[in-house]
Amino acid sequence: MSSKKSSNALTQGRTKRALQVGSLATSVSGSYAWNALKQPFRSADEKEQELFDLHLKNALKIVEGSHELRGAFMKLVQMLSMRGDLFPMEVLDILAVVQSSVPPMDYDLIRTQVENELGKEPEQLFRRFDKKAFAAASLGQVHRAQLRSGAEVVVKVQYPGVDETVEQDLKNLKALLSALTLVLRDVMRQNFDAAELYQEMEERLREELDYINEANNITIFQRLFAGDDEVIIPRVYPDFSSRRVLTLEFIEGYKFNDVLAPGVDRELKDWVAVKYFEITWRQICSFGVLHTDPHPGNYLITYHPKIAILDFGSVRLFPDEIRAGYRRLAQAVLERDERTMARCFLELGYLDPGDDPEPLFRIMYLIFEPVLEDRAYDPDDFHAVEKAREVTNISLQHRIFKTPGHRLFLVRALLGLESYVQQFGTVTNWHRIFRQCVTAASKKRSRKKAKGI
Repeated sequence: MSSKKSSNALTQGRTKRALQVGSLATSVSGSYAWNALKQPFRSADEKEQELFDLHLKNALKIVEGSHELRGAFMKLVQMLSMRGDLFPMEVLDILAVVQSSVPPMDYDLIRTQVENELGKEPEQLFRRFDKKAFAAASLGQVHRAQLRSGAEVVVKVQYPGVDETVEQDLKNLKALLSALTLVLRDVMRQNFDAAELYQEMEERLREELDYINEANNITIFQRLFAGDDEVIIPRVYPDFSSRRVLTLEFIEGYKFNDVLAPGVDRELKDWVAVKYFEITWRQICSFGVLHTDPHPGNYLITYHPKIAILDFGSVRLFPDEIRAGYRRLAQAVLERDERTMARCFLELGYLDPGDDPEPLFRIMYLIFEPVLEDRAYDPDDFHAVEKAREVTNISLQHRIFKTPGHRLFLVRALLGLESYVQQFGTVTNWHRIFRQCVTAASKKRSRKKAKGI
């Protein structure tokens, strides 16, 4: 009975949510604090094993709590599930469950939300509205439907009351982040900026809770990719949309996970890997507008083939100087132009004047290894875990901890890109593809300057 309740209603009420989140945060924080106190009396092997076991235990607690609390709390867990620099893979696997196994909410609550937002029940607005959710996520769920015109659509409905829980969740989640700060700083000797993650959490939630903002993001992407007939951006139906309901064109195709499956044509896998790589770097270097949620459910491969991008709640718009800074940095990395690289580190906020840029040069060469040499490169040769460990060691050794806000959103997208490229296993000349993306961005900038834009 309790499990059914947790899947049918969003836990609401400030006092109740405060107690639940607070209790969980206290439990997790207390366990790490107790572990830290025991460290001086344990051998190195015992310390490592106990911390690993504690990570697993707390990850299970967090996942269990997230399914009922949803909203801000589940979004945090999803973000943590992508932080390979913080937890071992076994823990990330547990946290990642939240990405794919969100229980749908009871249809009566969804019907009421649609009526409150659009003035009529789904059965009155649509020719057909599937009661069973097509997909469920942290802040809302998606239903297949058909307009009276016959157009097939998907309707994204925000969970009733989730926006009311966010403010309280953000306050209580600070306690959980404090627990992570404790274990990473005092036990694992890692520098973890809880304030930075909290800021990302707050900004992302406020944007993702506003479906009008998401519709505007879709308009931006439609304009940016208007000249690329291999990219599909869904149409928005504004008459059936509001701040908490968003109706979009239904696009049929295969999810990334389907294309990654054994037996799928190698040519298709290679096309997807290269196209997704190009799309990501075009956004960074040319557009300055970046889709920052690399969840596999946010992309479809149609039969043509084409790549369809589905969810636009998590989008970052970079100021012109930041976009230009990353374009110059990418060009400098390709040319191994360390003078320009050092200047870009300062402009982008990774270093302060007077800081030694040499450690960051080493980090750049590690991260960009697949695109540095003009040859075919096998993604399996890039050992991401080992590279991440090297980067962490360099950062710790040289106290490189400056992390400007724009880095968080960029890294999230690039981690997703790296993961997909490795999973697709496409062996190709990534150097030439990357150079084409950077060169195209530079030419675009030159044309704008010539026009005085």
